[in-house]
Amino acid sequence: MAWIETVAFEKATGKLRKLYDRVVGPDGNVDNIMMAHSLRPHSMEGHMALYKNVLHHSGNALPKWFLEVLGVWVSALNGCDYCVEHHFAGLQRLLQDDARADAIRSAIAARDIDSLPLRDADKAALVYAQKLTERPAEMVQADIWPLRDNGLSDGEILEINQVVAYFAYANRTVLGLGCSTQGDVLGLSPGNSADPQDWGHR
Repeated sequence: MAWIETVAFEKATGKLRKLYDRVVGPDGNVDNIMMAHSLRPHSMEGHMALYKNVLHHSGNALPKWFLEVLGVWVSALNGCDYCVEHHFAGLQRLLQDDARADAIRSAIAARDIDSLPLRDADKAALVYAQKLTERPAEMVQADIWPLRDNGLSDGEILEINQVVAYFAYANRTVLGLGCSTQGDVLGLSPGNSADPQDWGHR
């Protein structure tokens, strides 16, 4: 499940057990990306707070399914199959349109933004996300102009930026520690967007 020691749900005690109880999914399942933090519960706490607020907060204006598309896109660019699988399952569940979800996945696999069944504003967001992921030091102010030109507000641009930044962190956590999807339930996410403290996966 990871290249370093992890603590199983049933063996967790103290603060770790309290955090596991907050993130646990069906049948006591804790995603391997969270278990990878088990030797340092405080870093799991920080990870979940960032994840919940960036992707699953009612204060976001962009639809959650599109934030998941961004996550799959960035994860694919970073070669993180773990996050691609988890977040594609999540976007598929949220989108409730399997044919469109499959078309999105195919276009992402082909790195073909133009063929994505998305609006122009969404495609502009993916262009921005690709440059920020692959060539972050080359970013310039003009990179956000196409986002504004396609009707995205500065608050929505911030949401896009934060999703890209979060997945840079999550992908490197997974890739650097060898997390696998073995034993994970794909596609679960915190369902209660109205409560930032509710981390329950369902």
